[in-house]
Amino acid sequence: MQVVRVRASNFRGIAKGEIFLDGHTVLVGDNNTGKSTLLEAIDLVLGPERLGRRPVVDEHDFYAGLYLDSETKAVIPIQTEVVVSDLSIEQLRHFREHLEWWDLARRQLLAGPPAEGTDTAGVAPALRVFFNGWYDAEEDDFLGDTFYAVPELDEGGYARFTTSDKRRCGFLLLRTLRTGARALSLERGSLLDIILRLQDKRLKLWEDLLTDLRALSVGEQEQIGALLASVQDAVRHYVPSDWAENPHMRVSDLTREMLRRTLTVFMGTGAVRPDGSNYAAPYQHQGTGTINTLVLSLLSIIAQLKQNVIFAMEEPETAIPPHTQKRIISSLSQRSAQAIFTSHSPYVLEEFKPEQICVLTRSGGQLQGKVAGYPPSVKPKSYRAELRTRFCETLLAKYVLVVEGRTEFDAFPAAATRLHELAPDEFKTLDNLGVAIIDAQGETNVAGLGEFLRGLGKVVLAVFDKQSAERLEVITQAVDYAYESPAKGIEDLILSQTSESALRAYALELVSGGEWPQHLTAKTPSDTSSLADIQSALTDYFGWKKGGGDIGDLLATCAVVEDVPRYVRDTLKAIAQVIEPPATASVVVAATPESAAHKAEHRSEPDAWNAAVGSTSEEETGGAGSTPSSTQATGQVPAFFKAVATAAEPATAAEPATGGAASSEVGSLEGATTYPPFVPYPPRFES
Repeated sequence: MQVVRVRASNFRGIAKGEIFLDGHTVLVGDNNTGKSTLLEAIDLVLGPERLGRRPVVDEHDFYAGLYLDSETKAVIPIQTEVVVSDLSIEQLRHFREHLEWWDLARRQLLAGPPAEGTDTAGVAPALRVFFNGWYDAEEDDFLGDTFYAVPELDEGGYARFTTSDKRRCGFLLLRTLRTGARALSLERGSLLDIILRLQDKRLKLWEDLLTDLRALSVGEQEQIGALLASVQDAVRHYVPSDWAENPHMRVSDLTREMLRRTLTVFMGTGAVRPDGSNYAAPYQHQGTGTINTLVLSLLSIIAQLKQNVIFAMEEPETAIPPHTQKRIISSLSQRSAQAIFTSHSPYVLEEFKPEQICVLTRSGGQLQGKVAGYPPSVKPKSYRAELRTRFCETLLAKYVLVVEGRTEFDAFPAAATRLHELAPDEFKTLDNLGVAIIDAQGETNVAGLGEFLRGLGKVVLAVFDKQSAERLEVITQAVDYAYESPAKGIEDLILSQTSESALRAYALELVSGGEWPQHLTAKTPSDTSSLADIQSALTDYFGWKKGGGDIGDLLATCAVVEDVPRYVRDTLKAIAQVIEPPATASVVVAATPESAAHKAEHRSEPDAWNAAVGSTSEEETGGAGSTPSSTQATGQVPAFFKAVATAAEPATAAEPATGGAASSEVGSLEGATTYPPFVPYPPRFES
């Protein structure tokens, strides 16, 4: 069983969203994009224990806190829907009354019944289930439940998707905060309890343990015994003698449920006692990384036992070293039917193929996902080593700096770091700005790579050599901010704009350190060398060491800000002002006067579902910069919610964006799909 589609509306930060999954998947995106919310949406539908939480949802689980239309008082529900496919024979048998057909190629359900084309290749049985959560005005409380999407019952509404049904799906969500409390205990629903149930083992220790504990005296021969006896004597002055009889201490409530919560796993700490024995302490006293590793190990046991489990896990890299991250990801992926991760770690992303990486973006509450795919001009066989690592880092960043070649790749981070050291109030490092840098490996690849990354929702900046007018136009149309060098080669620019004192000091240091190559002995710099001679010598030296990072070393040795080439300084300052605009100054954009306008045109293309359900306009929500509080204050409800609550006519789709190439998109839908009016009971949720 695998999750193939997830929909959510009015849930936390998602006004509406539709994401497609294809097997093992890692979700990436900025903080607060909706990665965790998406996993929670799946858990609301498939999680066996999720509906046991009271309340199931609360005020803050509704998008912008809107659960009632302020004017009509119509219910604005939370709705999440999951489609699962690749069902086992046992699952097909159990869910046979609720099956639909999923077209793998078109990524949509076939219309029916009866559905035509069920025998077509790439069409498979699927199960569609959903969660409805709403505010009940009569009870003044929030309610929620899960249901099968088909068939609709004769009396209206849909059949409940029960806890036992969910257990057959084998979905398990592991959240970011992993204390081990629910994993390393014997509480019902804990990982240890799940393992015991999968092994068909029933603990029979409870009665024997309770008998032993009942017989265990606690302080009866000590002062506490005398104290309790005096309490009983005092009570008998006011009530009959058989009231409050024989008070005494016990180690717990002596119930099975209490023991399930109380029993604690002890583990060795590595400390040795004077008698040579190893000291053990409760697991809570272990390191965070140890607890995380233990929890993940228990998950691997569950996967091995169940063999058809769907794991969803937030940030598996938490407090775990890179090599362990890789082993855990590999193990869980191999042992589970589907593994869905969220991550901010390039080491985790490296374990996935690019087509298994889903980049999430959210704008105005609309969540979209796009398959990363391979960068342009990169073949799978060449997707290795440093390119793989750097590409994964760009997927995790909001701002990406595309550079023409390896020299720029070394020079700009080194210069930014040095300038920050020399003038921290004026310059910032690229890391501090949250900018990932990637080498396009040639000026002809800058435009293609920039367009590709911008299609993934990144803000793309580009640094490149002097171009012809035609090539410059292509690049500036492909990226958000372009910074063209005034020189044809970065080495020539660095040597012509770096101060003489910095060049001379660096060249003489190479000589004194024994690093000057023998084949350039005739050009060995000296104290008497002219500036032209030093520039000529360093030109040959950098040509010989090309790709070795030496120009970055040169810039890192600059003694004052003015030693750094002006183009490099101006470009880094412009990049900083794009990301952190000065309060009273306009953003500096070098070499591309049309970039700002082009960036304004760059919008995420709405999918057919957005068009069918109704898009939220800036006017209705108070503008692009409005906040949930401002929307509520004016009593306005976004158009999408009105469409859901009152079955309004679908809004017309916005015009597609014109800038940037579209990558493989995970959020598009070929057939328009609408949600009808919501009725708390019986629930309504149709495609």
